[in-house]
Amino acid sequence: MCWVVKFSDVPQCQKFFLEGKTPNLPDILVDGIVKDQNRYKPICQLFNNIYRFATLYDTTNRIPVFSAYTFSGRPTDCRPKHQPWMMEPQLNGENNSPEMQNSGRKIEYQHQAGNDDYINSTQKKGVNRGHLFPCSHAHDLDTQKSTFTLTNIVPQVVSFNNGSWREMEEHVREKLETDCINNNRKIKAYVVTGAVPSDNNKLNNRVNIPGLMWTAYCCYNNNLRKWVARAHWGQNQKEGKGKTLPSETLADLYNMLNPNYPGGVQVFPEQCPTGVKPTTTSTTTTSTPPHSWRKYLDIISFPLRHLYNALINHSRRFFG
Repeated sequence: MCWVVKFSDVPQCQKFFLEGKTPNLPDILVDGIVKDQNRYKPICQLFNNIYRFATLYDTTNRIPVFSAYTFSGRPTDCRPKHQPWMMEPQLNGENNSPEMQNSGRKIEYQHQAGNDDYINSTQKKGVNRGHLFPCSHAHDLDTQKSTFTLTNIVPQVVSFNNGSWREMEEHVREKLETDCINNNRKIKAYVVTGAVPSDNNKLNNRVNIPGLMWTAYCCYNNNLRKWVARAHWGQNQKEGKGKTLPSETLADLYNMLNPNYPGGVQVFPEQCPTGVKPTTTSTTTTSTPPHSWRKYLDIISFPLRHLYNALINHSRRFFG
């Protein structure tokens, strides 16, 4: 892992964002610049000398704001067993340690969550470790392992994590495999997954339990010859069986997130369709309803009737 001032400081980290453009979250991250650099830390997640994904981390709430990654196909290996949870050493003041390290136990980190924060979390708060970049979306074994860092997880309600959120992750993975085949016949999609912190719900009196989680993807569909994008979100709360998280447009996601980030959210660049249909403008100052189909029929039929009448009159004159 490597904490940086801006994601653009590490060229290899920019590849996790479409065209290298980071999301705009007003008051947090705008035009690639972190507004409060004492609180929010961009992390280029480094594991075994390779950058695996990118995270914007909230050191006050001790949870990520979002993690961004590219999807290139389902895992080639099984989920790693007995994988230790890791942490960001540079958030702990270790400037000579750019890679993620095992977090250990009995350590309370000032600027990030630790393993101890999650001890008995299910019994205490009904939450467990919820990935933003899910292990099931990582293509190779080392990238799978890299997702097991405490800077990539939030306290997630167990029934939500194991229920609709997990089913959504599986559904999105299937869609990415079929709809995100680019010009080179390879799977390539950009994904950003985030968490909105709650007002005052904490695990171990330190780690914010987010009130809402969201995810969005954008990719080029070579079959359709266009960019496609969809989004999902859900409340981080206890849920019953059978609940699903419907597929929504980016515009729906932005509208939902805007109250939490006043000023206008944008996750992806302009080529990713938001789902907003273009509207026509009028030069009149009065508000008039659009033409109904009957009015359009009248507009089209008027010249036809005029031509018909002209032909009738001409034939009458010609044939007497």
